Amino acid sequence: MTTYPFSAVLGMADMRLALLLNAVSPAIGGVLVRGEKGTAKSTAVRALAALLPPVPRVAGCRFGCDPAEPDPACPDGPHPAGAPAETRPARLVELPVGAAEDRVVGSLDLEKALGEGVRAFEPGLLAAAHRGVLYVDEVNLLHDHLVDLLLDAAAMGRSHVEREGVSVSHAARFLLVGTMNPEEGELRPQLLDRFGLTVEVGASRDPAIRVEVVRRRLAADADPTGFAARWADADAEIASQVAAARRRLPGVRLPDAALRQIAEVCAAFDVDGMRADIVTARTALAHAAWHGRDRVTIDDVRVAARLALPHRRRRDPFDTPGLDEKLLDEALQRAQDAHPDDEPDDDGPDRGPDGGGGPQGGGGPDGDGGPDGRGPDGRGPDGADPGPGRAGQTAAGDTGLDGRADQGSDGGLPQRASDDDDWSGPDQDNGPRGDRTEGGDGVASGAADGDPSRGGAHATAGGQPMAVPRGGLKARLLTAPGVGDGVPGRRSRARTGRGRTTGARVPAGRVGALHLPATVRAAAPHQAARGRLTGPLRLRPDDVREAVREGREGNLVLFVVDASGSMGARQRMTAVKDAVLALLTDAYQRRDKVAVIAFRDAGARTLLPATSSVLAASTRLAELPTGGRTPLAEGLLAAADLLRVERLRDPKRRPLVLVVTDGRATAGRRPLDRAAGAAAVLAATGAACVVVDCESGPVRLNLANRLALQLHAPHRRLDDVAANPLRHPQASARTASTPDRSVA
Repeated sequence: MTTYPFSAVLGMADMRLALLLNAVSPAIGGVLVRGEKGTAKSTAVRALAALLPPVPRVAGCRFGCDPAEPDPACPDGPHPAGAPAETRPARLVELPVGAAEDRVVGSLDLEKALGEGVRAFEPGLLAAAHRGVLYVDEVNLLHDHLVDLLLDAAAMGRSHVEREGVSVSHAARFLLVGTMNPEEGELRPQLLDRFGLTVEVGASRDPAIRVEVVRRRLAADADPTGFAARWADADAEIASQVAAARRRLPGVRLPDAALRQIAEVCAAFDVDGMRADIVTARTALAHAAWHGRDRVTIDDVRVAARLALPHRRRRDPFDTPGLDEKLLDEALQRAQDAHPDDEPDDDGPDRGPDGGGGPQGGGGPDGDGGPDGRGPDGRGPDGADPGPGRAGQTAAGDTGLDGRADQGSDGGLPQRASDDDDWSGPDQDNGPRGDRTEGGDGVASGAADGDPSRGGAHATAGGQPMAVPRGGLKARLLTAPGVGDGVPGRRSRARTGRGRTTGARVPAGRVGALHLPATVRAAAPHQAARGRLTGPLRLRPDDVREAVREGREGNLVLFVVDASGSMGARQRMTAVKDAVLALLTDAYQRRDKVAVIAFRDAGARTLLPATSSVLAASTRLAELPTGGRTPLAEGLLAAADLLRVERLRDPKRRPLVLVVTDGRATAGRRPLDRAAGAAAVLAATGAACVVVDCESGPVRLNLANRLALQLHAPHRRLDDVAANPLRHPQASARTASTPDRSVA
């Protein structure tokens, strides 16, 4: 299959620059590309491998050992000095989101081991990616056990396989590249920090750019080979520049002045640890080498900081990635002012814009194939003029010619659907928008308190209001009853591929983890029939038993929130939103999906379909209006409908429904009877439910308690599911002493 040419990707200057800098210096540690759907993320990454220099390896080595420095512990070794060598193209190995663990790290060939009595190890994807690129599309959807494997390999540069009594270790140094859509959830902080650089991409809003993107895509679909041939010279030029920059890199000098600037910037942005400083320094060196300089300048430091620091500033799931460029400039200026006697910067030879351009400013990442941003012949790849937009113009969210981020991007957040009159009337409780303090990157640099009824502090993400939790609130662990068989996570008990061994079973397909004692017990009664008198145990494939392990699973946490007039009191709604935000944070940490349904006035509405994006859920929560009657029945029925659809989409993920209400029902005829019928419908789905009682005041009707009985669900007070342990030590102690059973 013909790969779409790298030089034909229009715009996306930050993404292309980050990929090329990693090609120059793989020690940077990879790239995470965040952006909305359909922005050529995967296309650009897959085209990167063609630009990488060929890789020499020991002939026949399945683990890609370097002939000049072979791995002494290579399973195919040891390789003698002067072993025959061969050259192969740099590999781009794709790691599927649903890959099995043994496919990633490699596995023991059980049929050979049991049938022939020999130990045969089959290398996995980590071995194939050694000295190449490991690409994970939708990396934020990767299961936790695979994330752990990547963390180990990325940290140590080796993959250790301990399976079925066999221990194998091999080198696994690769360039880690991941792409993701933030709407589907965020990455674990540990994996996020392993990516050297991060970039945000978005589709251009310029019609001329969009027209040219479509024109190129259609031309590539109609004649893939001819299209690639028309861009071959431009790709070859970029590949030669990458090779030249690699040769130049060891001679690039990092002056003390630049090192102090890096330290000042990292300290100013309060990043954790020292990895940020190291990655920024490596990126600055690679940027200088790419532009043909022999020493790092302040311009290199600035570009490196823009790429290396945004994802390292996050402290919780409600922090949006971004970098305040005004703060960046101030930190660089402070470093210069503190050491005015440092040797002056020298910009070196001519270079292209910050978005790229290579040593001579043409054919690099901002050149779109040619020095003027057009095709090799000065026009588009199919002979058409790209249009009135300036050549090489970037898409929203990419780097422009001044090296600054275009603020036209929406940050990857889903756009809120247009509301009907029942949900966007004057009683919409969004609070004043003029109270926000914006940083230079369009992300709130200091969250301002808005309307108290909105709950928590408030910030913006991509220009949209976003609720953020008040500090100190901790959510109580709520779990689904029984033992599930869902996706790995950290909430409810489940049979998973990882965890403690609880039994053995006959494998239904490919064997997972071997249960050796059970295998021996299954084979023992048949030894006489198999003619064994002495010697090793005689085994057959049908003797094999695999281990049954119990761990934790992630759930679908469905919030059904009462937004009616009875909940609209300012202090009560503040407490409700604070509690829901604390539960959202807990859902993020436990790798759950979340969905939000709100009911008020005449009906219920799904504010957020099932997603892994806690950030999107908090955005919807900030927009939640209140007022009107209480259609409790409609809210419960909407929850039952959503669960029915999600059961078809993701049958193994068990739901946990949190009904946040005071229990009142006032909409329609005979509202309480209708609510009881709807509760029976929701209970019949078999979903685990919890009723979170929001009733307050000296007089209590206990309607929420009655609803809990109808749903066969536990009843919890609002201040019990989310409390500040420092302010409520008794509640905290009560929560800590509660055993983890059912939905307790």
